[in-house]
Amino acid sequence: MARKQDAVSTVSGPRVARLYKLLNLLTAAPRTRAFLLKRLKITLRAFYRDLHTLRDLEIVIASTDDSYTLKTPLADALRCLPFPDPLLNFEEMLTLAEGRGEVPRKLRARISSVTGTEWASRNAPQR
Repeated sequence: MARKQDAVSTVSGPRVARLYKLLNLLTAAPRTRAFLLKRLKITLRAFYRDLHTLRDLEIVIASTDDSYTLKTPLADALRCLPFPDPLLNFEEMLTLAEGRGEVPRKLRARISSVTGTEWASRNAPQR
């Protein structure tokens, strides 16, 4: 798990965008390294760094000679890919946490851990 946390903490917004594009390219069909380098407009070193990051995030990419394929289903891979800080303010986070489902539940837990208080909906009747 430490490897995954290290990978997450070092991924910038532009790099996440490139990793997202790479995952989509690898989902469509097996791709050659030359094709990926040209399409993503990156160096060989950046390409291998990106592969290493994706593998640290436990996203499986198969390689044969010069061909690469995403083996992890794309939906699962996207669950592993970190999202850059959206720069939301606290009020916006509270608004998003009001929703239903898994994501708002995660936000409520995160807000509670940050504030050190239990979550209380702003829409709940006041006592």
